[in-house]
Amino acid sequence: MPLYETVVIARSEITQAQAEAVADAATAIIEAGGGAVKKREYWGLRALSYRIKKNRKGHYMLLGLDAASPAVLEMERQLTLNEDVLRFLTVRVEEISEEPSAILSRKSDDRERAFRGPKPAGRFESGRKRGFDDREEFRARDEFRADRDDFSAEEEV
Repeated sequence: MPLYETVVIARSEITQAQAEAVADAATAIIEAGGGAVKKREYWGLRALSYRIKKNRKGHYMLLGLDAASPAVLEMERQLTLNEDVLRFLTVRVEEISEEPSAILSRKSDDRERAFRGPKPAGRFESGRKRGFDDREEFRARDEFRADRDDFSAEEEV
């Protein structure tokens, strides 16, 4: 049978258990059609690149499928009807790798390098904290006024 990978994005308002229930329903449809789910990953609640149906985040899930085409089409039809599913994408692949996907392996890399040292000073900051009147534009304004006052004092003499 052909191999497929499906990524499903569910609404952010539902819980993780409800998102897993969406994946369970897709798995049941595939198994009823004589196929099998070889890989299943929950990628977590992630930010979307753009708003979809007024949602800014979504629960991402990856399913590695070994199923016939009619079973995959039925699963996609059911995902289209489900109100909790924002988007899904099914792609035919040559093989389903057993190792974690790039998304999950990247998450573990982020956990390893958590603290990178103190934050350096910004472009216009020396690192010390300034008060409200100590900002650059206020200092420039005050220096301009001081120069103007010196010039007017010279004229009076």
